[in-house]
Amino acid sequence: MEAPHSSPAADAGTSMTLNSPSEMQELGRRIAKLLRPGDLVMLTGELGAGKTTLTRGLGEGLGVRGAVTSPTFVIARVHPSLVGGPALVHVDAYRLGGGLDEMEDLDLDVSLPESVVVVEWGEGKVEDLSEDRLQVLIHRVVGETDDDRRTVTVTGIGPRWAGAGVESL
Repeated sequence: MEAPHSSPAADAGTSMTLNSPSEMQELGRRIAKLLRPGDLVMLTGELGAGKTTLTRGLGEGLGVRGAVTSPTFVIARVHPSLVGGPALVHVDAYRLGGGLDEMEDLDLDVSLPESVVVVEWGEGKVEDLSEDRLQVLIHRVVGETDDDRRTVTVTGIGPRWAGAGVESL
């Protein structure tokens, strides 16, 4: 993970503890209020951390069509807006081994200017798509547990996110 910059070009990030999947989904709805066409959101976390649950909330907040489910087997799904906003392009890069070269086949650079592109497992693969991105790190308790708590850190990277309100999430 790239460290947050200390300059005004990037938000220092904000961390929070969420106690349930519904809280994760609500965080997605709150983040959606900050998003606009051309935004890249990179989600990082273990299997089962809540990346798709967060994206479901983003989709609800953006008012997009279709159920937001994990795109693991199709790699990417496009959810058009129902409210005249940007489409949500939901990508799961888990099975993609290479960097941006493999991602080029998905034409994300073409979709990015008019859509919100959310990439699960994108670390080390999609950073070159944009100098600006919203990075969301989700940590969960690993192992056999019923603990639904997640620690989520949201960091705005690049000039787009300076003063964009990430700290108020």
